[in-house]
Amino acid sequence: MADKPDILTDTLGRKHNYLRISITEKCNLRCTYCMPAEGLPLLPKKHLMTCDEIYSIAQIFVKYGVNKIRLTGGEPLVRKDFTKILERLTSLPVDVSLTTNGVLVDRYIETFKTYGISTLNVSLDTLQADKFVTITKRDQFKQTYQNIQLLIREGFDVKLNVVLMKDFNEDEITDFVALTRDLPISIRFIEFMPFNGNKWDKSRLVTQKEILERVAEHFGENGLFPLKIEANATAKNYKIAGHKGTFGIISSVSNPFCDSCNRIRLTANGKIKNCLFSNDELDLLTPFRDQQPLEELIAKAIFNKKAVRGGMTTFDQLNDPKNHNQNRSMLAIGG
Repeated sequence: MADKPDILTDTLGRKHNYLRISITEKCNLRCTYCMPAEGLPLLPKKHLMTCDEIYSIAQIFVKYGVNKIRLTGGEPLVRKDFTKILERLTSLPVDVSLTTNGVLVDRYIETFKTYGISTLNVSLDTLQADKFVTITKRDQFKQTYQNIQLLIREGFDVKLNVVLMKDFNEDEITDFVALTRDLPISIRFIEFMPFNGNKWDKSRLVTQKEILERVAEHFGENGLFPLKIEANATAKNYKIAGHKGTFGIISSVSNPFCDSCNRIRLTANGKIKNCLFSNDELDLLTPFRDQQPLEELIAKAIFNKKAVRGGMTTFDQLNDPKNHNQNRSMLAIGG
């Protein structure tokens, strides 16, 4: 039998085995860095992938080497057929995980256990209820934090995703790291990234260097230990001596990890994005509905992937809105 073509390896030799699938553009929060202030027009339902289409397109990626799938949104748990999607995807020979804002997870604890979901990334950008309302436009901090504690008690591997923004929540860095003293969780500080409508500016960036300086000053430099870097890792991970948990830094802007990137994204309307920073997308859903093969289109998307951040190699390029104002908002991409 002839070997399958290697359609998931790009021109730089990066093998893409990790598929992030957005299953909805809807969300029950309104985070300012994720959604433009004026909101977003939602696509008609007929333009979005159905459960069967998500499964069938995912099957193609799995056939050619994808072994990890992460479900994202919007907020994936607001989709009414979320459980059915989970049931279908977990029947494939892949590791399935989930990114959520945590508001609804208490309704799905047994569902997660039934389908073998052991790892959840929960987005939480502040530990202060008033700031939570400011950034999400919703009064759901108590519910979210209680659900994080519930996940930990139920034995799930929990990672907290914290998007840092200057003059908003960088003063909470050490508060988040302090959570790792008694809780077996991973805090992941994520640099604020440019997307359509989120008013990105270099001055709002909290870099890896600044984060480590704050942590070392508070906890003591001698008690801060770097952890082994895993293959294709997005985060550089650290541990404070004596703490149960860890923290990591995802420095996509100031210190990108593009040389080992293994991720591809499928938007809720079935478009493949080869880079989170890229304006470019390639439609897979229309040809799939026309019963056309997708392999050449997938290979084209992978082949066209740039070496670094969608082709933006400098801060000047990142600071120029014309280089990313055609990129969807994070809500519509799916992270």
